Amino acid sequence: MSDVSVYDLAPSTQQFLTEVVRGLEKSEKTIPSKFFYDKRGSQIFDEICELDEYYLTRTELDIMEQSVSQMVSCIGPETVLVEYGSGSSLKTQLLLDEFTDLAGYVPVDISQQHLEQTVEQLVSRYPELPVFPVCADFTQIFELPEIESSHRRVVCYFPGSTIGNFSPKNAIRLMRQIAELCGPDGGLLIGVDLKKHRSILEPAYSDSQGVTREFNLNLLRRVNRELDADFDVDNFQHHAIYNEKEGRMESHLVSLQDQTVCVGETEFDFPLGESIHTENSYKYDLDEFREYAELAGFGVEHVWTDEQDLFSVQYLHVH
Repeated sequence: MSDVSVYDLAPSTQQFLTEVVRGLEKSEKTIPSKFFYDKRGSQIFDEICELDEYYLTRTELDIMEQSVSQMVSCIGPETVLVEYGSGSSLKTQLLLDEFTDLAGYVPVDISQQHLEQTVEQLVSRYPELPVFPVCADFTQIFELPEIESSHRRVVCYFPGSTIGNFSPKNAIRLMRQIAELCGPDGGLLIGVDLKKHRSILEPAYSDSQGVTREFNLNLLRRVNRELDADFDVDNFQHHAIYNEKEGRMESHLVSLQDQTVCVGETEFDFPLGESIHTENSYKYDLDEFREYAELAGFGVEHVWTDEQDLFSVQYLHVH
């Protein structure tokens, strides 16, 4: 690991247990999708991003490669760039390669091991860049580390389509938190997946090689390992479907038989066919997302899309 210190604000094991038990006690059982990202889950997600069916990463990278200079111009000089869900930071490197005067970079990720690995690579590639990694659940309010270098503004970068993991109500709430973190004159560069036919969507979340299946099932393996649970992973099946009425992809783990599972000291009954709803991925049209951004305190300043209008990268400014 490099000499850069990680600000560790990650959820405790007790918080993890509390949220899993609370989710499984609901009438429609759920486990929060943020818990996908232990070290193994983060590695599997990187594999997903390479899949032919998974158009999102490939399309977003194409958009950024074509328009990165415009994006950097929107962000402006002497800025502290805060990245939500930094992951492997592939897209971030396109931005960092273009900047000559960034005041600091704050990668925020819930997986400490993955964050440390990414930071080590970034510090090696950008030795002059001040890096302040934060291990945290960014769905909760957190404070930025103290940054001594002078800076003009704070801009957040929220790549991928992670905003789609939140219901519209919660997406607005999260964007409000981002606006408050950025403060006056702040901004948000964000990836937003666009509405399209299920024939494109469903294979992206249930690929032919079974990588998305492993990603979903790894959540149960993590719960077993860290929360003293006894899920039989072979007794659950990955299922992904487009809910057209709600405008979202849904990922589920469906029970293949009647079974009882213990998580810590709590038992849960799963009848045959009952599912754990593990993830949503909402898709937007541009007008719809603009409305939500404005409710959160942002104005849409610039939108970049691909030729097929599969995906968008948008720059928002704080009102």
